[in-house]
Amino acid sequence: MFKAPFSFDGRIRRIEYILSYVVYAIAAFVLIIIDEITQSFAGPYLLLICFIPLLWFIIAQRTKRCHDLGTSGWFQIIPFYSLWMLFGNSDHGPNEYGPNPKGEGNYNSINEIGQKEY
Repeated sequence: MFKAPFSFDGRIRRIEYILSYVVYAIAAFVLIIIDEITQSFAGPYLLLICFIPLLWFIIAQRTKRCHDLGTSGWFQIIPFYSLWMLFGNSDHGPNEYGPNPKGEGNYNSINEIGQKEY
């Protein structure tokens, strides 16, 4: 789980998608608390610098979940599509974005019938 969390390639399961939001929420909460405690001049700028990788992380995870559903990562900008990403089932077997992360349908021994070994 969380292999290459900042990459936009591949597919992730629903549970990793949910855990990504939990990590994002906890990290955002901690950053806001630190900003409130410090109350320094550099606080907003440091907060912005820290939020950029966090935003990159959540966009990458959402893109991978879109890929798991068989759609482009651009679908995440559709309003309420995140509900579909949360409750929708993934594509069975491999799709153009990679193998199924559950392992369902990735390998089928029936495909080897009639194949010659060299």
